[in-house]
Amino acid sequence: MSWNDLRKGRFSQENSIYFITFVVNKRDPLFSDFYLGQLFCQLIRENEIDHDCRWLTWILMPDHFHGLLQLSSQSSLPIIVRQLKSKSAIKINRFLKRKGGVWQRAYFDRSLRKEDDIKNVARYIVANPLRAKLISNVRNYPFWDSIYL
Repeated sequence: MSWNDLRKGRFSQENSIYFITFVVNKRDPLFSDFYLGQLFCQLIRENEIDHDCRWLTWILMPDHFHGLLQLSSQSSLPIIVRQLKSKSAIKINRFLKRKGGVWQRAYFDRSLRKEDDIKNVARYIVANPLRAKLISNVRNYPFWDSIYL
């Protein structure tokens, strides 16, 4: 699916919850580095403050990010994601003393409806490192948070 296909029909609806995924460029496992993972996780809170939004559940995997994002009346989905990816890329590149893209250009989003079981989606997100066999207990994984769990 092309980047333009992902953008078709993208719409920021006030108080809606979106399932978001974005991927590290070339699936490089950058966030296997604990410091880079911590750096990114700190930016999530800044992102919430800057855009009056709430990351309800999220997980940072070595080569991608998943999150449940709730918008407010003041927030815009494309701006929130663009700012999080941009700020993290700048800080990561500064730390690694390099230039270039950190994230793939596109991201995936899906608006969750009232009939969707948001807690099940949150569990699916948080269980990512279990399915990837990175850990045997999610409590042992450092880069996640959820208001539901």
